[in-house]
Amino acid sequence: MTQNNLKNITVTVNGKEHSLSVEPRMLLSDVLRDELGLTGTHVGCEHGICGACTVMMDERPVRSCLVFGVQADQAKILTVEGLSNADDTLHPLQEAFREKHGLQCGFCTPGFLITACHFLEENPHPSREEIREGISGNLCRCTGYQNIVDAVEMAAEMLSKDKKSETDQCTVQAMQP
Repeated sequence: MTQNNLKNITVTVNGKEHSLSVEPRMLLSDVLRDELGLTGTHVGCEHGICGACTVMMDERPVRSCLVFGVQADQAKILTVEGLSNADDTLHPLQEAFREKHGLQCGFCTPGFLITACHFLEENPHPSREEIREGISGNLCRCTGYQNIVDAVEMAAEMLSKDKKSETDQCTVQAMQP
């Protein structure tokens, strides 16, 4: 594609602003992975079905394989790389997934983490049934979901005990420079 056809966009990803020139047809998942080197966002189905590519865009979870990069112009994006704290300690969700074995091959994990983070912000004290419903748009072919539900439940408990720190909130993380 010629330089004339490239579109200039500015996105804030994990608190850092990026100005890029991208092809209009380039997907957000490709912008994140290929242009910014953030390979934690996985691409599974490329049809928005599996949820592996889920990121937060302006405080809402989106399937990055269904969003064009140009649609993210001026947006604030949070990827799985942005979940960890500034001191490189794990977010409570990441800790809970590790502790409860909420991952096996790990391919779906980034999408589950972002989905669950948003879910827990909307519903900080969920029942197990609400957790199942909250993650139902993400597919995992390894775990059978029980350990993922256990991990989200544990993270909810951890987050409710540690309300002193807003750095554990996904939407706050994405906004910080």
